[in-house]
Amino acid sequence: MTSRAIRLLAGVIVSLLCCQLVMAKDVLRVLAWPGYADPEVVHDFERRYQVSVEVTFVDSDEALWARMHAAGGPRFDVVAANTAEMQRYHAAGLLLPLNPSLIPNLQRQLPRFRDRASIPGLQQQGKLYAVPYTYSTMGIIYDKRQFARPPDSMNVLWDPRYRHKVLDFNSGPHNFSFAALASGIAQPFQLDAAQQAAMVKRLIDLRRNVLTYYNLPEEATELFIRHKVAVMFGNYGTQQLNSLRQAGADVGYAIPREGVLAWLDCWAMTRAARQPQLAQQWINYMLEPSVSALLPTRQGLANTLSASADLPSGARVLWLQPVENANRREALWQKIYSGDLPGSF
Repeated sequence: MTSRAIRLLAGVIVSLLCCQLVMAKDVLRVLAWPGYADPEVVHDFERRYQVSVEVTFVDSDEALWARMHAAGGPRFDVVAANTAEMQRYHAAGLLLPLNPSLIPNLQRQLPRFRDRASIPGLQQQGKLYAVPYTYSTMGIIYDKRQFARPPDSMNVLWDPRYRHKVLDFNSGPHNFSFAALASGIAQPFQLDAAQQAAMVKRLIDLRRNVLTYYNLPEEATELFIRHKVAVMFGNYGTQQLNSLRQAGADVGYAIPREGVLAWLDCWAMTRAARQPQLAQQWINYMLEPSVSALLPTRQGLANTLSASADLPSGARVLWLQPVENANRREALWQKIYSGDLPGSF
């Protein structure tokens, strides 16, 4: 065999070995929201643990539920979702308990988030199932040029002075909840039949004041600026505030005196996790200061390691909870959104 042939054969062998090594790498399958697993974050984790990471992004709770509830169960190892969804996933048997000793960065979190028993959805029967990662209040975003002073109540959305200058989020469960808060109902996630009927009327009234409804933060930013909107229900909270300010809008953010809905997104391990230790290494890694610091600087979101100026001490915060009947709320919302007459409900 000639030296050239030997070199060619050696090259083929090396290539095959490299392919085998790549194929032999463990794969971590991540289901998350945009901004939670940026490319360099993923790359650093892959390099540290010599694994491959496959990330799938979603843009709604409904899409997340569909992915998690697919035929045959979830096809992911870890998932990021809010506390209300975590309770749904646990009830459906889609999650595995976590071992806190494998997630030492839990000790870095603020006391509010280390008190896991105080946040429904993190623990079940004394076992940890979800680890807080990022959160935002769902407050009021307003155009400073159109307000002499910041609004302090969700009822500003119904103010006739701002007719067709209001933006709202396209969501039945959230709209019923914030309308209940604005109406003085203490438990906005569990409405009885009479309260639900009253909120239908309130949301029909709100629809008459609303310019339109949005789904994504980028869409809300474009609508807010183009139509000179006065005030908006900030479903994405400080993430939207950050987006608007980057686009040049002079906007403020207010926490309603009635209390504020807030989402708390957590990491959890699904029942499909093929390597539980690797899945929990990912969760621990996401709580490293250098990784969590990207949430406020890039996404305008708070993390669970450092205090946020957008969450005043003493504010009444209601972390999202499962509602009395999500399907019923959504069905009613579709009628409201479509402009059906009240008599057809």
